[in-house]
Amino acid sequence: MAMRAAALTALRSGTAIPAHALALDARRRLDERRQRALTRYYLASGAGGLAVAVHTTQFEIRDPEHALLRPVLEVAAEEMKRRKPEAIRIAGICGKTDQAIAEAELAARLGYDAGLVSLAAFAGSSDAELVAHCRVVGDALPLVGFYLQPAVGGRPLGRVFWRAFCEIESVVAIKVAPFNRYQTLDVLRAVAESGRAGEIALYTGNDDHIVLDLVTPYEIPVGESQVTVCMVGGLLGHWSFWTRRAVELHSRIRRLREAGDSVPPELLVVAAQITDVNQAVFDADHAFAGCLPGIHEMLRQSGLLAGRWCLDRKLDLSTGQADEIARVRASYPHLADDDFVKEHLDEWMR
Repeated sequence: MAMRAAALTALRSGTAIPAHALALDARRRLDERRQRALTRYYLASGAGGLAVAVHTTQFEIRDPEHALLRPVLEVAAEEMKRRKPEAIRIAGICGKTDQAIAEAELAARLGYDAGLVSLAAFAGSSDAELVAHCRVVGDALPLVGFYLQPAVGGRPLGRVFWRAFCEIESVVAIKVAPFNRYQTLDVLRAVAESGRAGEIALYTGNDDHIVLDLVTPYEIPVGESQVTVCMVGGLLGHWSFWTRRAVELHSRIRRLREAGDSVPPELLVVAAQITDVNQAVFDADHAFAGCLPGIHEMLRQSGLLAGRWCLDRKLDLSTGQADEIARVRASYPHLADDDFVKEHLDEWMR
């Protein structure tokens, strides 16, 4: 299956792609009205696409007791087709090969352009086994590689794996999210050495390093040449809240890059501020235990969610996390889009 040409062009050009959050009611059932409102918010904010059924959407949507994978994918697909048909539609793909193929085929039937393939289920597998899995899944849906940080379920993936992964014809992009500079460079080197730097779009998922990932050109020696690669966009849980400001930030950085302008010092100030916000919301102080409730709390305070409930009833804010969230909200009002949400929430909730 080939990706829609316009979506592939947009993906390679670079855009802001929020990881879609999950709206639940107090009984931890899907709140479809607010789920649709979230999708409408992301699209109205200017997002170039959405990643659905990914970590931010909660992997537990696949559990039989919840059975929310298809409903969540359907709601987002319907809203994107209706409100922004050109939006890039990315579906999270999880599990061992049979499950992953079934999820990829479902996403393809629902009109998704590509699958963000998680390898968390292959903790003890060899690189060859991982590549074979990805190749088969890629027959059903174009692939977005995913280097997920180990703290939230990922596994180390070395340059040898990424070099082989880049040779899979159906690979269209990679989300680089190990939260680690060395491992990030492994992916960038692999893409440069593969000869597909112009075909495979690189997206930062390093929520702790967003701005610096986006402004940095990487010149990588390959043989007698230097290959320049860069992160053209972001596919981020951090962009699931305050999305309008995130889109504006990405647009500003893209204009700087296209003009060849120097990075102004004030953008580096913003870079550190965004990382500070991420530390609070993602709960870095407690090994990211409160990441999902933190995202939900940000959306609750803006009015988009009714609560911060998660499918896993044990998940909630960590000790002191609420104070940290209050601190960053008060410290960086210029990063917030709460006024934008307040202005449009009623129409999104209809």
